[in-house]
Amino acid sequence: MSRYIIDLKRQKGAISPEIQGHFAEHLGRCVYEGLYVGQNSDIPNTDGIRDDVASALREMKLPVLRWPGGCFADTYHWRDGVGDPAKRKKIVNYHWGGTVEDNSFGTHEFMRLCELLGCEPYINGNLGSGTVAEMQEWVEYLTFDGVSPMAALRAENGHEAAWKVKYFGVGNENWGCGGSMRPEYYADEYRRYQTYLQNYGGNVLYKIACGACDFDYKWTEVLMERAGRFMNGLSLHYYTRPHERTWDHKGSATAFDDAEWYQTLQNTFKMEELLDRHSAIMDRYDPQKRVGLIVDEWGAWYDVEPGTNPGFLYQQNTMRDALIAGINLNLLAKRCDRVKMANIAQLINVLQAVILTDGARMLRTPTYHVFHMYKEHQGAALLDSFLEPGTAGTGEITVPALHESASLASDGTAHITLCNLDIHASHTVETTLLGGKIASIEGRVLTGAPSGHNTFETPDAVSPQAFTDFKLTAEGFAATLPPCCVVSLRVKV
Repeated sequence: MSRYIIDLKRQKGAISPEIQGHFAEHLGRCVYEGLYVGQNSDIPNTDGIRDDVASALREMKLPVLRWPGGCFADTYHWRDGVGDPAKRKKIVNYHWGGTVEDNSFGTHEFMRLCELLGCEPYINGNLGSGTVAEMQEWVEYLTFDGVSPMAALRAENGHEAAWKVKYFGVGNENWGCGGSMRPEYYADEYRRYQTYLQNYGGNVLYKIACGACDFDYKWTEVLMERAGRFMNGLSLHYYTRPHERTWDHKGSATAFDDAEWYQTLQNTFKMEELLDRHSAIMDRYDPQKRVGLIVDEWGAWYDVEPGTNPGFLYQQNTMRDALIAGINLNLLAKRCDRVKMANIAQLINVLQAVILTDGARMLRTPTYHVFHMYKEHQGAALLDSFLEPGTAGTGEITVPALHESASLASDGTAHITLCNLDIHASHTVETTLLGGKIASIEGRVLTGAPSGHNTFETPDAVSPQAFTDFKLTAEGFAATLPPCCVVSLRVKV
C-alpha cells in the first residue's frame, strides 16, 4: 500500500492551460486529410476543416496549437499560403517525404481552425531560410489593424479585421534543421529578428526563442546569458524512444515486451531531469521566472507503421503512450512556476497523435483520452502533494510504480490524476486529504493491455470507464488502481 498526502491549503501556483497544448506540422497526413480536407470534400467540413475532428478537439479542450512546424517552419514562406488557393505556389516538402505542398492550408485557414477550436494560435516563424523583413511582415499581416501594405493585403485576401496572436516562435531547432547554428550565432540572430516583431494595437506578442535539444545545457546557458532579456519564452524538445542509442531503430509502437515497456517509461522520466536542470540554468539569469520554459515538442517516437511512408511518421498509439502522456502532464504541471506551455507532437496521424483518420473514419487514441481526463487541471491551482510510489520493473530496469498530480479548481473541487505503471500488479493508494473533509468522489479510469490500442474497426477498444474501486476513510480515501492505467478523480470537499 502506498501513502499519498494532498494539502488543499498549500497551493503552489496556477497550472497554465497551455501546458496541455498541441502541435500540427505540415508532415504526412497531419494537416491534409487529418485537419483539412477542403471545402469540396464529401467529408463533412466547415471551411474545409473536418467537423468530426474539430468537435473531438473541442471536447478535449485544446488550449493552444503550434503551426506550421517543426522543421517545415524554417522552409515555410508565408506569402505562398495566402490569396486565391488555386494560384498558390506549389513547393516540395523535402523534410517530410518529398511530397508536393500545394499551400492550400495557410495563414487564413490556420486562424480559422483556431477560431473553430477556441484555442490560442502559436505561430512559428521562419528564421532558418527566411528574412527579418518576411517575419516582420507576417506579424504585421496578422495583427496590424490600420493602414499599411500588409493590412491591405490581408483585407484583399478576405479578412479585413486583424487577428489576435499571442505566441510567436522565432525559428525552430536552429541547432539542426533550422540552420545548424551555434548557440552564440543563434542568440545574435534571435536578438536581431525579435527587434522587428512589433506589438500592434492591443496585440502583445509572447516571443519564444529556439531552445535546446534535450541535454544540451550549453545552449540554454548561452541563450539566457546573451538574449534572455529579449525573450518571453525559451523552448525545449525531448522525445521518448525505447532505444535512445540510435535513430535508425527506435522500436515498434505496438510490439514490445515487459523490458521494453519499462525501458520506454524510464526514458520518459528523463523529462524530469531536463525540466529541472534547464530551469536551474534559467533561474540564475531570471530568478523572477519571467521567461517561460516552453516544451513545444515532446512525445513518443517509434518506427513507422509497416507499409507506410517513412517520411510521414505515422504510428499507432497504445496504453504505453497513455502512460507516457500521463507522466509528462504530471511532470509539467508540477513545474508550473517555470513551464508555461508544452505541445505534444503531433496532433493527428503523426507520432504520438491524439486522433487518427482514414478517409472519412476517425478514432480517438488512448493519448486523446488522457488529455481529456486531465483537462480539469487547466488553469487550476497546483496542490502540494506527496506520494510513496513504490517501484515496478524487470531486472535492472525499474520505474516508480505510481505517479500523480493534484490541483484545486476555482469552485473548490480537487482533481487528482494517478498513473499505475506496473503492467502486472494493482496498487492501493491510501490518501490523506489535509484541509478539508471529502463530500463525494467520482472517477474515470483508462486501462487495458499494455499494447492495447484502438483501430478503425474497434475505435473504442481502449476508452475511459467509470472508476469505483475506492472507499472513503477517516482521513481521506483509499483507491486500488488496476495494472497499466490512468485514473482521474474529482473530489468534492
